[in-house]
Amino acid sequence: MLIRLRNGTWRLVACVGIYFTFAQAGRALAADAPDPAAIFTLQGENSSISASSLTDRYYTNGIRLGYLSPEDAYPGLASLGHAMWGDGRQRISVSLSQQMYTPYDTAAVVPPKGDEPYAGVLLANFGVVQDDASTRSSLSLSLGMVGPAALANQVQDNFHDLIGQGHDAGWNSQLHNEPVIAVDSSRVWRLPTGSLFGLETDALPGLDVTVGTLRIAADAGVNLRIGQGLQSDYGASRIRALSGGDGFKRDGEFGWYVFAGVGGQAVARDITLNGNTFTNSPSVTIVPFVGQAQGGVGIIAFGARLTYTQVVQTQTFQHQKGGAHEFGSLALSIRF
Repeated sequence: MLIRLRNGTWRLVACVGIYFTFAQAGRALAADAPDPAAIFTLQGENSSISASSLTDRYYTNGIRLGYLSPEDAYPGLASLGHAMWGDGRQRISVSLSQQMYTPYDTAAVVPPKGDEPYAGVLLANFGVVQDDASTRSSLSLSLGMVGPAALANQVQDNFHDLIGQGHDAGWNSQLHNEPVIAVDSSRVWRLPTGSLFGLETDALPGLDVTVGTLRIAADAGVNLRIGQGLQSDYGASRIRALSGGDGFKRDGEFGWYVFAGVGGQAVARDITLNGNTFTNSPSVTIVPFVGQAQGGVGIIAFGARLTYTQVVQTQTFQHQKGGAHEFGSLALSIRF
C-alpha cells in the first residue's frame, strides 16, 4: 500500500509538473506570437482645449485618422526592419492628417507682419513600426500639400459654423499651394523603474528626426509614468511630435497610467513658419530651440485605448505673443 501510494503520488506530481510546464510554454508561446489585431485611431488636437485660451492661435488644430496593421502581416518587411533595428515585430502604419495654423490676431484681414502665417497642411503618411521587448522604432514617409489645397480654411469655417463661432478673417493671406515631403525616424525606449505604492513605474526616453521640405528638426524628450499594465504600450500618441505611437496590446482587461514629461526641439526649418520654399509668402523668424512640458492620462480597456495629453510649449518664432502656447491632444485607438 505504501509503495502504491508513493507511486501514485509521484504520478500525480509528474502530471501536475507536466501540466504547468506546458501551461507556461503555452503562455510564453502566446506572448511571443505576433499580435493579430489591427488598430484604428482617431485623434484630435486643439489649442482651445486649455484653461488659459479659448481662441484659435498658432498651432490651433490637428486631426488624424490612422491604421496600424497586425504584427508581421507583411513578411517582406521583416528583413527591412531587422536590417534597421535588429529583432522585433513589424507593423505597417497608414494615416491621413490635417494641421492648421493661425496668427495671434485672427480678426485682422491682413495679419500684421511678424505674426504667424495662416497655413494648412494635409498629409498622407506611410510607415513601418517595429517593437521588441523594450523599444519601439519607426520610419515614415509623409507626402502632401501646404496651402489652400489642404482645405484647412473650409474645415475650420464649417466647424465654427457648427459651434456658433465666427470665422477667422485672414485665410486669404495663407501660404500658397506647395507639395511637401518629409521623412521621419524615431525611437522610444521603455525602461521599468520599479514600483511606487504598489503601482508600476517606468521612463520613456525618445528621439525623433524629421527631414524634408515640410520640416527639418530633431526632437528629444522623456516621459515618466505610473499605473498598471505599462508594458501594454509606449505612451500616448501625438500628431506632430515625438510620440509613443498607436500600437498597444491587451495585458488583462484593464490598464491605466498617468504621465508627465519634458522635451525639446532643435528646428532648422518649418514651412509653416518660414513660408513657401519657392515663392514669396508671409513668414516669421523661427526660434531654433523650443522647449515643452506635457502631462496626461491613458486608459486601456476592452480592446480600446483612450489617451489625453496637455502640452505647454515655449515660443516657436521671434516676437511671439501670448506667452507659452498650450494645446490638448485626445486619441482613441480600437483593436479589431
